Amino acid sequence: MSATWKLTVEYAGTRYSGWQKQKNALTVAGELERAIEKSFGPVVELGGAGRTDAGVHALAQVAHLRLERDMAEDVSTDEVLRSINAHLPADVNVLSFERAADRFHARHHAIARSYVYQIARRRTAFAKRYVWWVDAELDVDRMRTAMHACVGEHDFALFCDGRADPEDTRVRIDRAEVGESGDLVLLRFEASHFVWRMVRRLVGTLEQVGRGALSVDAFTRLLDAPPTDGTSPTAAWTAPASGLFLERVRYEGDPILGALRPAFPIDPRRG
Repeated sequence: MSATWKLTVEYAGTRYSGWQKQKNALTVAGELERAIEKSFGPVVELGGAGRTDAGVHALAQVAHLRLERDMAEDVSTDEVLRSINAHLPADVNVLSFERAADRFHARHHAIARSYVYQIARRRTAFAKRYVWWVDAELDVDRMRTAMHACVGEHDFALFCDGRADPEDTRVRIDRAEVGESGDLVLLRFEASHFVWRMVRRLVGTLEQVGRGALSVDAFTRLLDAPPTDGTSPTAAWTAPASGLFLERVRYEGDPILGALRPAFPIDPRRG
């Protein structure tokens, strides 16, 4: 069996139909695989730690790679990175490339994933692709109170797309926090896994709490509600993909998350 490699990749997801390789669609994994094959030959397996949705970004996606034939022993990491990145579009960049255990699997061996969502308090000409501009006053303290209720295990069937596997809708969130930076409101969630569109539905519902259209109690009831039969109401508010970033994938032995920081800062209004 050829060597297994661990890659850490950043990308702006605006142009892509998500991470996962698809026929007749531009995807991050598809572009990455093409770049690797141009540099080092056929790819046997390339798998990511999370299948980010169309338009979602990543600060540090992790992938495992197995090649049909091993690289030459005298090829340095810097040479590998330069070669792969030279064949990638400007909105995808490999940050690191390292040897991993033979059976390393980016998704199965991950113990936690964290996402950060950026809500802009003002219209911005430069960061439109990386934020959700909400043209309303948001009560961050109300949002923080509601987010505290997210921590722990819940059945998030009401917060996911209907394509999610019902057996996987129970998720334990280990960390949920909200912060402010310049003209941004930042929301962060960390859990072992997330179901389809769960984070965007949570953010969309929390935005309703922040603007006063939904009470904290109503939000909590949605968290505690049993799964629907497909005809009952769900948490139907979905934040756009533009503001969502896969922040980090954590493995055994990795340090815990640091302070909440913006992925793409926006300074307060000048004038």
